[in-house]
Amino acid sequence: MTQENLSLEEHSFPRVIKTPPKNTSHSHQSSNNDTEIYTQRMSQLGHFQVPIKKREQQTVPEENRQRLLNRLILKISAIDIVGQEHLKEYLRYQYRRNFQANTIRASYSSLSCFLKYLKELGREGIKDIGKNDLEAFVEHEQDNGLKILSVKSRLVVAKAFLRFMIDRGEIKEDVFPWKLNIKIPEPLPRAIDPDDVKRLLAVKVNVRDRAMILLLLRTGMRIGELLRTRMIDVSMAEQKILIYEGEKNRRGRAVYFSYDAKAALASWIKERRQRNELIFYGYKGRPLSYETARTMFIKHLDKAGLSHKGYTLHCLRHTYATDLINARMPLECLEKLMGHSRLDVTRRYAMLTDKTREEEYFKAMSVIERRERDGYYKCDSELQALLEKTQLLTSHNKELHEHP
Repeated sequence: MTQENLSLEEHSFPRVIKTPPKNTSHSHQSSNNDTEIYTQRMSQLGHFQVPIKKREQQTVPEENRQRLLNRLILKISAIDIVGQEHLKEYLRYQYRRNFQANTIRASYSSLSCFLKYLKELGREGIKDIGKNDLEAFVEHEQDNGLKILSVKSRLVVAKAFLRFMIDRGEIKEDVFPWKLNIKIPEPLPRAIDPDDVKRLLAVKVNVRDRAMILLLLRTGMRIGELLRTRMIDVSMAEQKILIYEGEKNRRGRAVYFSYDAKAALASWIKERRQRNELIFYGYKGRPLSYETARTMFIKHLDKAGLSHKGYTLHCLRHTYATDLINARMPLECLEKLMGHSRLDVTRRYAMLTDKTREEEYFKAMSVIERRERDGYYKCDSELQALLEKTQLLTSHNKELHEHP
């Protein structure tokens, strides 16, 4: 052993074997600290390697679905509803068809309410369901103050369940409410104002949060898709991210990011833990939750003075689509980038940026304002000539009729 190592051992060893005082509440904690110091010192001297903690394995979606199904089956057995076994079979059917965990959970939530309501109506089994029972359930949920979107969601789930029961021969087909639908308002997508985008990006934030905001703004990804993105899904050279399974419709797609997003992402990659699969992670390398990302975004909106405008993380996706349409991107191309199932969904963004309609409106309005300013309304010369010609033809026809 060299003189330098001996010197190091002389200074470190007394600190390690120092006996903690007896009868203290922190004796166990001090012992743990001394053990850690001793381990570090001996590792520096080369006697042994410090054991590396194994990283926690992330649960795959298939394991989540299986655990969820088992948990829901136990819950169904504990609640007092009509048709417990039928509900269990329906959830197993969704599991076999590879439905997402959120879909299975939503089916349980909606159908447990529906079947509980049937119990209150006095129905003893699935076969006792009447033709108007689903309509009564919809009115019951509306009277309880449930939001109209939630009522529609429960109606869709209940109709799918009834269709499943009809296919199994449990109930008659005339029970199915074919014409029962709920009209839902279709609000326009809400994009962030360009000036507000500049104010948001001008706020000083940490490297990770800036990369997240810019990627959402430049790729149009949903926040759930971004939080599940791994390093192997990103190509910095091609400025591309592969989404192997979309969050909403489970359709994969490729999205691209701009140069400012690339610079922000490169800065974050330099600081992040290289051993973590996910691009963005939280405490101890765990996956970030939606609530954490939402809290982060609200904090930066407060710094930018934009909290009163009610912007959300999803507004970044709307802003992305609106900006691309303003830049004259074809709707068919934008549909693929957004991961929409129908072009009608993408066409809603065009309503915000219809420049042709806007120009025609202001052109016509300028004529109206000029006429009001002059104090009278006068038809265009071409229209006036057409009207005079029509009057002449009418009078000529009358003369011919009177004097053949």
